[in-house]
Amino acid sequence: MLVIAHLSDTHLDSHPRSAERTARVLDHLHALPRPVDAIMITGDIADHGDIAEYETARRLFDSPVPVLLCPGNHDVRDAYRKGLLGDDRGGDDPVNTRYDVAGAVFLLADSSVPGSDDGHLDDATMAWLRGQLATVPTGTPAFVAFHHPPIALHHPVIDPTRLLPAEPLAALVAEHPQVVAVLTGHFHTAAAGTFAGRPLRIAPGVVSTLRMPWEGEGPLATQAQPPGVAFHVYDESGQLTTHYRVVP
Repeated sequence: MLVIAHLSDTHLDSHPRSAERTARVLDHLHALPRPVDAIMITGDIADHGDIAEYETARRLFDSPVPVLLCPGNHDVRDAYRKGLLGDDRGGDDPVNTRYDVAGAVFLLADSSVPGSDDGHLDDATMAWLRGQLATVPTGTPAFVAFHHPPIALHHPVIDPTRLLPAEPLAALVAEHPQVVAVLTGHFHTAAAGTFAGRPLRIAPGVVSTLRMPWEGEGPLATQAQPPGVAFHVYDESGQLTTHYRVVP
């Protein structure tokens, strides 16, 4: 049985609140009686994309279990590489990373568009995904993860910045039965749907929770709710289940 802890949108900045909430989630995960197999963080790690924010993230994400990362629209690729990955060369190319963990393959793609909140997988990233999926043997589970959800979630602010166009990715996923699920963030709210006939799971936010239109008037996001985490469980029968928890 594979257990992945999935969180997103830590938005680390100079204020201690975001770091405290992030540390609270990581401490909770590290104290579990049965350790998770990996911790996945799907973007918006920093709030302003400053190197100092990524240095904070690097310290907070220090873990005895693998930590799987990708950028979001608030992240800045060059600073992300230097401050979080420790790559002094930096660079503005997409940050796409493959992780092989506990018999599964995790492809964390960069859906950010520099200077924009929009989500997009450019030609280089699509080619990378295509090449990586071609190497995954039949029977090996693969998870595709990135920041921006590829479907409409019925929110007037978030939907315009979802992954667009989503059709090329949907076609690629449909070609590869090894893909177990698509995992994203950006929404600051736990959600679930389907994409290309596969489960789509969206992590709750760490820094805040989004207010939906039918929940009444108020600010776009509330900081009154505790941070959340999703636990994705993939079992020996090939079944994926997801459990959402808040961390008081």
